[in-house]
Amino acid sequence: MALLRCRGLRKEFAGQVVLDRLDLTVDEHRVVALIGASGSGKSTLLRCVNLLEEVDDGTIELDGEDISDPRVDADRVRRRIGMVFQAYNLFPHLSVLDNITLAPRRVHRRARAEAEAQARDLLDRVGLGAKAHAFPDGLSGGQQQRVAIVRALANSPRLMLLDEVTSALDPELVGEVLTMIRDLKADGMTMVLATHEMGFAREVADEVCFLDAGRVVESGPPEQVLGEPTQARTRQFLRRIIEAGRL
Repeated sequence: MALLRCRGLRKEFAGQVVLDRLDLTVDEHRVVALIGASGSGKSTLLRCVNLLEEVDDGTIELDGEDISDPRVDADRVRRRIGMVFQAYNLFPHLSVLDNITLAPRRVHRRARAEAEAQARDLLDRVGLGAKAHAFPDGLSGGQQQRVAIVRALANSPRLMLLDEVTSALDPELVGEVLTMIRDLKADGMTMVLATHEMGFAREVADEVCFLDAGRVVESGPPEQVLGEPTQARTRQFLRRIIEAGRL
C-alpha cells in the first residue's frame, strides 16, 4: 500500500526549474534511495514532502491525504514525518535528552516522564544511553547525527526523510549512522533517503531512483539501476561514480 504519492511535482526557484513534473510512489515499510548529481532535485523533493517548500504544481499524498493543499495544517502533517538533514541541527544549549524530548513534550503534549522513558529507550538501542545528559558539543559527528535521527524517531513518524545524513561526517564515522539506518529498515520504517553512498543504497534500499534535472530518469531495484541501468544518462552518472571510486 502506498504511504507516499507524488504526482507531477513542479518547483521553481528564481525561474529555474528544480522539480520538473516529478512522480514518486513509496509503499509502506519500503526504503527508497534517491541518487543523482548535486542540483538534481533530491533535497528539494524531500523539503517539499515535509512542506518546508511549497510546490508550484502537482500533488503530494500521505496516507491518501493531499498534504500539498495550501489549506492543510503543515504542523499537523509534520507530526507524521521525521526529517533529518545533513547538518545535525541539535540545540547546543540543550542536553541530548532535552533535544529528543522537546517536541514530544511541547508538540505532542506527552508527560515528561513518558517522553524521557521513550528517549532513553531509543538512546540505549543506538548505543548512546550514557550520553543522555551530554551536550552536543561533547559528541562526535556520528553521535550527533544518531541523536538527530533519534529525535526524529521520538515523534513516532509514519515516514522518515533522510537528506545526505552522512555527507558531513568523517569517513570513520559514516558506519555508525549507516548501521542505525539498517536497523530502522529491519524494524519496518518507511524511508526516503537522498544519498551519495552508492554501496549503501545498493544494500539497504528496496528501490533506487536516479534523479536528473528534477525528474526521475530511472527507478527500480538496486541491482537493476546500479548494476544494469537502461537509461544512457544513468549509465553516464554511474560511470563517473565508479571512476571516483564510490561504487
